Parts: sequence; structure tokens; C-alpha cells
Amino acid sequence: MKGQLFVISAPSGAGKSTVVLEVREKVARVGYSISHTTRKPRAGEQGGREYYFVDKGTFRKMADEGAFVEWANVYRDYYGTSFSALEGQIESGLDVLLDLDIQGARAIRKYFGNSVLIFLVPPSLEVLEARLRARGTDKEKVIEARLKNAKREIAQYGRYDYVVVNDQLEQAVTEVQAIIMAERCKTGRQEPAIRQLFGF
Repeated sequence: MKGQLFVISAPSGAGKSTVVLEVREKVARVGYSISHTTRKPRAGEQGGREYYFVDKGTFRKMADEGAFVEWANVYRDYYGTSFSALEGQIESGLDVLLDLDIQGARAIRKYFGNSVLIFLVPPSLEVLEARLRARGTDKEKVIEARLKNAKREIAQYGRYDYVVVNDQLEQAVTEVQAIIMAERCKTGRQEPAIRQLFGF
């Protein structure tokens, strides 16, 4: 049985990376697509774990060669998901989590029509602003831009299959886990196993 792609999108500061990390630790047989980016590593980040950190020349060369399923310029840095990062895991039967923006989610759905799109939202814009400021990584103008973009992004929730409100981390993680488990139990995914088990 081939694996399934699960895309999680969220406004910056909504807790997407934390939720993805928790889900990966709690759900068996879940892979993760590590994206390429030209942004500098944040404190504690390691190349090949959070992202593949590359320079802009390398990134553009990969894009020109068609290495990416999707890529985008976000806040002056490039982010991209390579075909190779996905196809090997799917073929091996792993479900794969992707941490992508709205543009990336659309591109994944275009190439992988049965992908599952999950939108993670903060409980309010006020909470989102507090989280962005608590990070201490962005200047005031960047925070203002992120908040402005967040409102536009949240308005796109209808393009997603599921919406999860990240008010309490544990509850949000539980809901994403439930989505993955429910998708695994769908008739279409279970059909090959049922046919094999019962000789249909």
C-alpha cells in the first residue's frame, strides 16, 4: 500500500512546526519531507533536520532543473519541496507530513491529487501576535507583515480538507493524529489489504 501525503499549513507563528514534530513522535509510520530553504538557520536548527539550508544559487539551479514539486519566495527567502523527498517515502508505504504554505499546498494537490490538506489556525489574531513577539526572532516590520498576511491566509481555509485550531497544543496534536488515523481507515486505502486478506 502506498503512503499518503498530509500537508499542514498555517500562518507564521501558529505553531505548525511544533505540531508537526509532536505528531511525528506519536504516530507510527509517518515520514517527513524536509524542505530546502535559503534562509539562515535559527538557533538550535540543524541542516538536514529542520531544513536543507542552501544558498540562492544552488536553490535556483535546482528549481531550473525541475527538482521541486513546489517552491516559493517567502519573506525574501526561497523554500521548496523536492520530488525525491516525497516519492521514495510514498513508494515505501510511509505517510508523509509536509509543513507548507498555502501556495505549496496547492502545488502538492496539483501533483498528488489524493493528498490531505490540514489548515492550522491560532485561536485569535491577538494570540498570534503575542506568539510572534515571544519568539523574539523578527523585527517590528516583519511582525506587522506576518500579521497582515495571516489574515489573508486564514481566509483561504475553505481550500483545505480539515481545520484545526491550535489553542492548546496537546488538543491540536490529538486532532491531527485523529485525521491521519481516519484517512488510513478509508475504504480506498484499505482495499488492497482487504482483497489480500479475504481473497476478493
